[in-house]
Amino acid sequence: MLEKDARNTPLPLGFATPEPANDPALSLFRVLRDDDTADPAKDPVLSDATLQSLFEHMLRVRLLDERMMMRQRQGKVGFYGAVTGQEACPVATGFATKKTDWIFPALRENAIMLVRGFPLSTWLAQVYGNSGDVLKGRQMPSHMSARSVNQVSWSSCLGPQLPQAVGAAWAAKKRGDDMVAVAFSGDGATSEPDFHTAMNFAAVMNAPCVLICQNNHWAISVPSSKQTASKTFAIKARAYGMPGIRVDGNDVLALYAVIHDAVERARRGEGPTFIEAVTYRIGAHSSSDDPSVYRSDEEVELWRGRDPIARMDRYLTKRGLMTRAQRVSLEERIKAEILRAIREVETLPPPPRDSLFDDVYGTRPWHLEEQRAELARHEPVAPHD
Repeated sequence: MLEKDARNTPLPLGFATPEPANDPALSLFRVLRDDDTADPAKDPVLSDATLQSLFEHMLRVRLLDERMMMRQRQGKVGFYGAVTGQEACPVATGFATKKTDWIFPALRENAIMLVRGFPLSTWLAQVYGNSGDVLKGRQMPSHMSARSVNQVSWSSCLGPQLPQAVGAAWAAKKRGDDMVAVAFSGDGATSEPDFHTAMNFAAVMNAPCVLICQNNHWAISVPSSKQTASKTFAIKARAYGMPGIRVDGNDVLALYAVIHDAVERARRGEGPTFIEAVTYRIGAHSSSDDPSVYRSDEEVELWRGRDPIARMDRYLTKRGLMTRAQRVSLEERIKAEILRAIREVETLPPPPRDSLFDDVYGTRPWHLEEQRAELARHEPVAPHD
């Protein structure tokens, strides 16, 4: 994997000796170079407007996470899982897929919903679990999903979304649907049985799916070096009979190119692809985690130098597509948008009590109707301070 310096600290991308360039599972696919230009041989050649939109969405995720972590510390919400340092992968996926494709996320891919046009206030309502939440307050915070944008809810138990995605892809293939399933995991989930089941089934059934591992080097407190003896995670794909590719997970253009190619390959009926996105979780695993217990500040600072947002900012500036004044204006506009949405959501009441009986059966049976009527006869009890 990555080289280590004399202090045994993982070196960020760009500082490690590259692997053989002719092996996609061992090398590192990059578009953005260290001089903040794009490699013309690998550049996906997106329009100026698309490049600016990629940056805007990544910046929105960063600012949104900062604000919501503050809300959690203030006791406004009970839990939050930030994406800090990993914004490139979900944003690139949102651009590289069709809206008819289905997303099976892990913790750090919920922003794909926003890229696909899901309303920010409704997205935030899930964190609060109030009446604005399309899930009716039934999931823990940061477990967003919505049928309107083809995104399935994920489980805090690692890995089950992987075989679910493969099954959905196989069903689409049998129906003749033009749909690709894209599923995510972290490096830790590759040690779970569900990972191996999904990889094997996807390859055997030639399912139209893309399986993406965001290797952020830490499964909460367990380093990726303790997850596998393989040289990379991407090379695991060979054992199952599918292509594996290792990509710079902090390079949004490289991610777009690799994910788009894999999705379209699956859509053409050429089977699944496994992608290892090499990235780093700059912040805590979640609002319940203290990363200072298990990793050094030096390691974090090394990876800050590969911040995907800063890299894209420098690239756009060099291309003449972003000035400092435009960057400041964009940030202020996004901050105002986020604050408006938070203020709107925080005024909403809890979900209606009788929604408890919804979604249990297609047609509500008599015994649930009786229970619903009985609940209506009792006034709600005011919460105690």
